Amino acid sequence: MQPQPTTPAGEKQVTPERLMQFAFGYAAPLILEAAVRHRVFDLLDSGPKTLDELVVATNASPRGLRILLNGLVGLELLAKGAQGRYALTPESSTFLVSTKPGYRGGSFKHASSQLIPKWLKLTDVVRTGKPAIAVNREQEGAAFFLEFVEDLFPMGYAAARALGEHLNVPKATKSLSVLDLAAGSGVWSIAMAQQSPQLRVTAVDWPGVLPATRRTAERHGVADRFRFVAGDLRDADFGTGHQIATLGHILHSEGEARSRALLKKTFAALAPSGTITIAEWLVNDERTGPPPGLMFAVNMLVNTDEGDTFSFNEIRHWLEEAGFRDARTLEVAAVSPLVLATKPT
Repeated sequence: MQPQPTTPAGEKQVTPERLMQFAFGYAAPLILEAAVRHRVFDLLDSGPKTLDELVVATNASPRGLRILLNGLVGLELLAKGAQGRYALTPESSTFLVSTKPGYRGGSFKHASSQLIPKWLKLTDVVRTGKPAIAVNREQEGAAFFLEFVEDLFPMGYAAARALGEHLNVPKATKSLSVLDLAAGSGVWSIAMAQQSPQLRVTAVDWPGVLPATRRTAERHGVADRFRFVAGDLRDADFGTGHQIATLGHILHSEGEARSRALLKKTFAALAPSGTITIAEWLVNDERTGPPPGLMFAVNMLVNTDEGDTFSFNEIRHWLEEAGFRDARTLEVAAVSPLVLATKPT
C-alpha cells in the first residue's frame, strides 16, 4: 500500500487528481470531433434514439458508436435514458447542433488533422522557439485557414451583431464603409451588413482565403455589397475613408512588431472619427491569467513565427502610438472583450 500524503492540520491535502485529468486532456476534443463528423448531435436534435437507430443513421459500427456515445454521456454532452435511448443535454442542444445559431461543433472538426499534429512537436518548438510550420506565412497558412474559417463563423457571430448594435449600424441613414482585415469567414462584416443596407465592406485577406469569405457572404445574402481585396496585410491596398475597421483575431498571429505596423496602416485607412475594433484573446498585465489566453499563446508558439497573446494595456499603447484615442473595451459574447479605439477628428 502506498503511503498517504500528509499535510499540517487545516491545510488542504494535495492530490494528483488534476494532473491525471490532464493526462487524458486530448480525449474530449477528439471524442467531440468523431461525434460531429458522424452527425450524432444533429441526428438527436429530433428526439432521443437508441443505439440501433443511430447505427443505421450514421452507418457506424455498433461497437464503435456505443463506446463513443457512452463517452459523450461521461462528458455530460449526452444523456442516457432507462431504455438505453440517447438524448441531447441543454448544452449540446444549444451549441453542438449544426442548424442552431450558437453552433460551436465546427471548431472540433479540425483537431485531429490540423491542430493536434502541430502540438505534438511542442517540445522541439520550445527548444527552438520556432514552429515546424508557420501558418502566419501565406504559402503555408492559406490552405490551413481556407479549410476551417467557415467553421469558426458561429463563434464570432453573436459578438459581431453586438458590435454592430454598439456602433449604431442598424440606425445608419447614409453609406457606411467597413474595412474587414484578415476577413476569414467575414463574420465581423457580414453580421453588420445584415443590420443595414447602407453598409459597404472592403474585405482583405490572402487570395487563397478570400473564396471562403465570398462563399459565406453569398450564403448570407450580402456579397453584392462586398469588395474583395486579395493580398498580405503588409502590402494590400486598404483604401481610405472607412468609418469602421475590424481586426478579428489577427494580432496574435502577427506578433508585436507587425501588429504595431498594422495598426498604423489601419489608422491611415480610417476616416476622422472612425472606429477600430479588435477581437483578441486578452491576458492580464502580469500574464498570470486568464487561462484561455495563456494557453492560446502556446498555440501561437506552435503555429507562428512571432505570435503571442497580449494584454489590453499593451494593445492600448500600440493604438495610442498609431494615433488612436479613447481605447476601451466592449463586453460581448466572446473569449475576451473587444478592444475599440477612435481616430480623432
